[in-house]
Amino acid sequence: MSAESMPAPEIAVSKWFNTDAPLTLAGLRGRPVLIHAFQMLCPGCVAHGTPQAEKAHRLFEKTDLQVIGLHTVFEHHAAMTPVALEAFIHEYRLTMPIGVDDAGQEGPIPVTMARFAMRGTPTSILIGRDGNVLHHGFGQEEDMALGARIMQALIAAP
Repeated sequence: MSAESMPAPEIAVSKWFNTDAPLTLAGLRGRPVLIHAFQMLCPGCVAHGTPQAEKAHRLFEKTDLQVIGLHTVFEHHAAMTPVALEAFIHEYRLTMPIGVDDAGQEGPIPVTMARFAMRGTPTSILIGRDGNVLHHGFGQEEDMALGARIMQALIAAP
């Protein structure tokens, strides 16, 4: 069974930015969700992935797509604190909701990263209205390909 056919596990977030209330996948059931996992010291995230996710957030804001940035720190922990992330969000003018992946207790891999078996950052995960993972991509993805996947998720029957 591929990752694309499995129910999405719940995200584990220790702190939120750009949202008045915590978001959960259970609470978003019935809506497509795009999760963008990133680290602010990841060159591919800063140059491509995070701007792409922010663009999706802005382009699809009049639809029911929910874009979530997930700061998934698995290295350089001392440098990538929530305080530093808050400055990063401000400097890059990010408006999408961004959560800090829960560090957990089991070592350097954050909880949501482990639950989704992410290989690193940037990672894009698209979840359908039914709560199943439609796409799990690692690394840089083409804008048109991601946009096409989002549109397929949006036109799927509720």
